[in-house]
Amino acid sequence: MGKRQAGEPLEDVVAADSPISKKARLEDFPAQEPQPNRHSQINGHGLNNDARNGNAISQTAHQQEQGPEEAAQSPQFPQSLQAEDGEDDQQSAYSTISRQTAPTEGYSDLYLDTINRSVLDFDFEKLCSVSLSNINVYACLICGKYYQGRGPKSHAYFHALEIGHHVYVNMQTKKVYVLPEGYEVKSKSLEDIKFVVNPKLPKEEVIMLDKVAKDAWDLSGKKYRPGFVGMNNIKENDYFNVIIQALAHIPPLRNFFMLEDLSSTASSELATRFSVLVRKIWNTRAFKTHVSPHELIQQVSRQSNKRFDLLHQSDPVDFLSWFLNNMHLALGGSKTKPGTSIIHRVFQGKLKMESQRITAKADAGDRLRFEEAAEVIVETTRYLMLTLDLPAAPLFQDELDRNIIPQVPLTSILSKYDGVKAQEHLSMRKRYRLLHPLPPFLLFHIKRFSKNKFVAERNPTIVTFPVRSLDMAPYVEPNPAAHPVGEPIWYDLVANVTHEAVRTRDDSVEGEAERKVWRVQVRDRARDEWLQVQDLFVERVATETLFTKESYLMVWERRREGKGKGKGKGKGKERS
Repeated sequence: MGKRQAGEPLEDVVAADSPISKKARLEDFPAQEPQPNRHSQINGHGLNNDARNGNAISQTAHQQEQGPEEAAQSPQFPQSLQAEDGEDDQQSAYSTISRQTAPTEGYSDLYLDTINRSVLDFDFEKLCSVSLSNINVYACLICGKYYQGRGPKSHAYFHALEIGHHVYVNMQTKKVYVLPEGYEVKSKSLEDIKFVVNPKLPKEEVIMLDKVAKDAWDLSGKKYRPGFVGMNNIKENDYFNVIIQALAHIPPLRNFFMLEDLSSTASSELATRFSVLVRKIWNTRAFKTHVSPHELIQQVSRQSNKRFDLLHQSDPVDFLSWFLNNMHLALGGSKTKPGTSIIHRVFQGKLKMESQRITAKADAGDRLRFEEAAEVIVETTRYLMLTLDLPAAPLFQDELDRNIIPQVPLTSILSKYDGVKAQEHLSMRKRYRLLHPLPPFLLFHIKRFSKNKFVAERNPTIVTFPVRSLDMAPYVEPNPAAHPVGEPIWYDLVANVTHEAVRTRDDSVEGEAERKVWRVQVRDRARDEWLQVQDLFVERVATETLFTKESYLMVWERRREGKGKGKGKGKGKERS
């Protein structure tokens, strides 16, 4: 139903002027400088109260009449209400909260005495403790918690007002601010905190890490060796810790991630976080004597669809295989072209595989006879890791009713790659032979665990090996163009990941269960010593006892040409 038309104008009924627009009403006043305490009152409330509550009624009406462009230039629209340059989140256009761009003269070090360095831990993932956002995260330098933003409506701003913590550092730019004032603090006394957030050593120091023995002290005065620090086992991530420790002691890989600026390239978050963790392991000015891999393992968990996380213990070799392939792709490596990343340049080698089919036929006497096919298929493939098979463990006990722990030399299980010894796999007989050139670093996986439909078994065989001067020449096909025939190819041990089965009480039917404990043995090149790292515990071990553990993964470094010749070479043989 339509509206009823008025019978006569309003001016004829009521002796009053028609209401005019607020714009015209404002134009009736003479032009004058805006006075903050003399604005027109609306419902008994001044502009200051309205601005404090986010209303600013008169400015809103004026802005609506003038349009957005004129309102931005109007004297009734204060400059402080416009968007502030450099703020992390969008503020209300009607906010009148004043922010300082610089500290008051004579108070440049205000609140810096409240910083508590003993509670600062920048190893955990940079997420706001309130919103769980990873955008514009600031760390409170008094309590160590993470908060998002620093604007008047941010969580860090409210934390500063409610708790009275005023100093914050941006976790990405490493700039320090004082809240709620909002100005940046530029003080030399904060350089140590900025360094710990993202430590970066100069190239000269990185090159000397393996040549000069250097000790450092944390905030509590505890002595530690940079590069040989414990790693926090948050839940069940000890399998993760040993792999990261081993990779952090491979010089070309370590130097690459310590010197390259991966944050400004197209590298993925996986490479960036691994780079930060490696630099924290080798930090010479750390606040504590251990690091936490939380930030990296969270990225690994997301990228692997929770195949590897901190709540469930996984196999170190499975994780290493996944990590190397994904790191290769994260650094821009190609899936088909070799040598396109630092991962392939350090670990990748070539392998020749000869396979021959075996068929079963019945002869005239109905006897089963196995025949080998005349054709031998030769293939060349690339590898990052070599798997070594252990001989079967004995099933019987000795005369003292104790299980016999067998021992096998490393050279014996390496004969798998001599090109002569054949292995049968299903209906195929295969032979393997390494090809020149061998990679700078070799990864040996000693296969100890096997599973079938019923049970999982562990082979406790001890593998004996020399710490130095492992000759790989017998397992490489001769190639005079790449290496002189008959000359040895020496490799030295860099890291050794070991396994230990610990029996624990269990409420299940079996009564006892085996828990896997992973450790890593790494070499201190500057002191020529070996140290064993298990989570937070770092201890020195004798070189002669390294092989007494159940080795599971070995990292061997190829000795450079000319290194160890003459007197040095004889010394290396004597040590092994």
